[in-house]
Amino acid sequence: MDAPDPCCAAELTEYGTIAVSGSDARAFLHTQLTNDIEHLPPQAACHAGWCSAKGRLLATFLVAPHDDGFLLQLARELAPAILKRLQMFVLRSKVKLADASADWAQFGLWGDGADAALGALGIAAPAQDLGIARAADRFAIRLSRRQFLLFARAALHAETQARLPQGDASGWALEEIRAGRPHVVQATQDLFVPQMVNLERLGGVDFRKGCYPGQEVVARTQYRGQLKRRMVRLRAPQPLRAGQDLYSDDASGQPTATVVNAAGGEALAVVALATLEGGAAVRAQAGGEALEVLPLPYAA
Repeated sequence: MDAPDPCCAAELTEYGTIAVSGSDARAFLHTQLTNDIEHLPPQAACHAGWCSAKGRLLATFLVAPHDDGFLLQLARELAPAILKRLQMFVLRSKVKLADASADWAQFGLWGDGADAALGALGIAAPAQDLGIARAADRFAIRLSRRQFLLFARAALHAETQARLPQGDASGWALEEIRAGRPHVVQATQDLFVPQMVNLERLGGVDFRKGCYPGQEVVARTQYRGQLKRRMVRLRAPQPLRAGQDLYSDDASGQPTATVVNAAGGEALAVVALATLEGGAAVRAQAGGEALEVLPLPYAA
């Protein structure tokens, strides 16, 4: 029997938050994002993407209902530009958008004692994946059995941090890679349709909902067999970075893959299906050491 994996926690300063409020907030997000926000329960979060008209992801979100609206977690470096662009679509809707990154501290908790660490803050761990539990000015989202995302109001930042076991944010990033959860950053904006990064396998795309930016491209990719690349998990002997080109032995020096996220000697990368199906080696540079393809926790 494996030894228990002790709980770690880390502040996630690379993530930001956009607050969406107002009586039309739900309807507005439903018409913009890849997922069904109209029927999202108040005690559940969801994954979603926001696409360009060409169906390429401009951002990936974790969407959490909060108060009279929603909080959108995204890469912090993207928050100002995404906020500005989203505001262009508000028109006459009764919606208010704001960069709330400074209003909320975010922490990742992982390991076998993560639920107990939440309990010490007065939060009962949600029973279901993507369930939300709240206590005063904090709330937690269960991402998996051993992984939680914790939001705390800025006023509780120091107190919350002091009461959590200490870990490193790179450990959280590695957990996200092993869970197969992609995060679009500046270097990967407008590169991938949602299915390339397995967003639909995470429940982040609803193919039955109405229109949203890029919906026709996303649907055509799904139903007409036009997907040519898929995200896989790799182990690399050297550090990789988001947006980095990778090479395969079946393409004679031409890049055939792109790193999505990387941490701790592992990475998520979008690779040509022909390369994967043919078993050709993927390398950080032509002629370099082959990268090992590792399993993801969801079905292929």
